[in-house]
Amino acid sequence: MHYRPLGRTGLFVSELCFGAMTFGGEGYWKNIGQQGQAEADALVGRCLDAGINFFDTANVYSYGQSEELLGKALAAKRSQVVLATKVRGRMGPGQNETGLSRYHIYDSVHASLKRLGTDHIDLLQIHGYDVATPLEETLRALDDLVREGKVRYLGASNLAAWQLMKALGLSDHRGLSRFESLQAYYSIAGRDLERELVPLMKDQQVGLMVWSPLAGGFLSGKYRRGAEGPEGARRTTFDFPPVDRERAYNAIDVMDAVAKETGTSVARVALAWLLHQPHVTTVILGAKTQAQLDDNLAATELRLNPEQLAKLDAVSKLPPEYPGWMVERQNADRFPPAR
Repeated sequence: MHYRPLGRTGLFVSELCFGAMTFGGEGYWKNIGQQGQAEADALVGRCLDAGINFFDTANVYSYGQSEELLGKALAAKRSQVVLATKVRGRMGPGQNETGLSRYHIYDSVHASLKRLGTDHIDLLQIHGYDVATPLEETLRALDDLVREGKVRYLGASNLAAWQLMKALGLSDHRGLSRFESLQAYYSIAGRDLERELVPLMKDQQVGLMVWSPLAGGFLSGKYRRGAEGPEGARRTTFDFPPVDRERAYNAIDVMDAVAKETGTSVARVALAWLLHQPHVTTVILGAKTQAQLDDNLAATELRLNPEQLAKLDAVSKLPPEYPGWMVERQNADRFPPAR
């Protein structure tokens, strides 16, 4: 296992992070996973043995059950890991039981600390943007939690580039703790964040945590052009995140060939491709079974050669879009090729 700094901090996290979204299975979340305590203990134990020191959940996952199960699974190992959770989602029927107001943030964090069985959260992430709450209110509340020692680092998830940059600018201007990471959807079948977010994160030294690296299971190797997915597979009941299937199938065709060349799986190739991207800090795994987890963990050992990477990049490359193609054209002569 390799370890990388989280953004511009001195905190090192494993290049694979374990996501506990499949723990619990309460309500809406049963479509994603229904692991109980025994399964959670086994999966977390395997991750720890493999060198993973980074674990991610959210208060809204199974309405708190995920946090409870993960907290108990970590137990005595809590001090040896970086524990991340999120705030924003609706946690009850009340008008103020959702969003990013100071009211909801404080109530949610105190409840998360209790469920996780810990006195601090290593990385607290806002789980999206809240159009009803001034960003200044959210950032001030988050900074107060850091100053109180209940939270150590701050992160964001599912923000547009302008929203993230506005938050970073406000934090810098007001001397507040800033977002050190962004958790975002990214896969070889969904490279949209490369247009605006990746350049921003590189410029501002914000770490990238990748969620759904297998596009909700679509890149697991279970899906092929012209064939239905296996019965009971996640995509058959929960078709998310959205995927351009034709482009994804083209990528799967190339990944399948690379998998045969390397004696691995399509899923492992998809994960390895992400780990080869210099802007990626960590890739979040969401395995349901020990076998699936073991296959995913092995992605850290798969080194793709330049030819394989070139083929994968070419088949999954984003189509040109304005203003990107104009910026590229105008700056083509700024860095002439080396002689």
